[in-house]
Amino acid sequence: MTNPAESLVALLDLEQIEVDIFRGRSPQESLQRVFGGQVAGQALVAAGRTTEGDRPVHSLHAYFLRPGRPGVPIVYQVERVRDGRSFTTRRVTAVQQGRTIFNLTASFHKPEQGSFEHQLPPARKVPDPESLPTVSDEIREHLGMLPEQLERMARRQPFDIRYVDRLRWDAAEVEGAEPRSAVWMRAVGPLGDDPLVHTCALTYASDMTLLDAVRIPVEPLWGPRGFDMASLDHAMWFHRPFRADEWFLYDQESPVATGGRGLARGRIYDIEGRMLVSVVQEGLFRAL
Repeated sequence: MTNPAESLVALLDLEQIEVDIFRGRSPQESLQRVFGGQVAGQALVAAGRTTEGDRPVHSLHAYFLRPGRPGVPIVYQVERVRDGRSFTTRRVTAVQQGRTIFNLTASFHKPEQGSFEHQLPPARKVPDPESLPTVSDEIREHLGMLPEQLERMARRQPFDIRYVDRLRWDAAEVEGAEPRSAVWMRAVGPLGDDPLVHTCALTYASDMTLLDAVRIPVEPLWGPRGFDMASLDHAMWFHRPFRADEWFLYDQESPVATGGRGLARGRIYDIEGRMLVSVVQEGLFRAL
């Protein structure tokens, strides 16, 4: 059986079908729509493949325009907006069955030495990741078993996710909860040494739990859902080099939810407390 981390690397390895045009696989899964992190990660790979490779991505801004269909390939068309002395800009349009489902603008920056540095520390002290149970272990402990569908999903999951706060299972546990969440994450296996792969893998992971912060005051994260939710837009700023197959802390919060939309933002730190990435996303929430 293929290691899920290897499957993720393969998923991010796009086929070039023409100059500045790439095709990505979209696995056939039971989900109603293609996972947004997959599309964002593949789009960033397409953008990066059209640069010289000596300028890491420093920011991306993206919109999810239509749901993608699982099992149907996605074509990524790259526009070379600018190649400057210090910055490179690319715009990517993701097309599936003739319809635009996603677009992304990414900026790449030639590394340079800054004259000063500062950062905010994590909002709170958290346990080490190795001391926390996996999501599967928490579910087994609560239910006495892991349901078959979740067992299949766990076997395919490319990231080990460990919630800093234990999972809540009923409305009483949710009552009074603040719209905050924190998870430790890392790829379940080595991702190789290409920095672009690590950046795109973390972009994939950044969409996995961020909207949890919006839902936490409303309903348990696991079990039947009362809301249909979808990512609307996504922005990331990459501050330092990192490896996505080493532990990173994803500290998440939702400052506001209103009008059927919820805003979530996250800060990603390495295990030594250095801030690696900032993330902001808005999601659509509709009662089922």
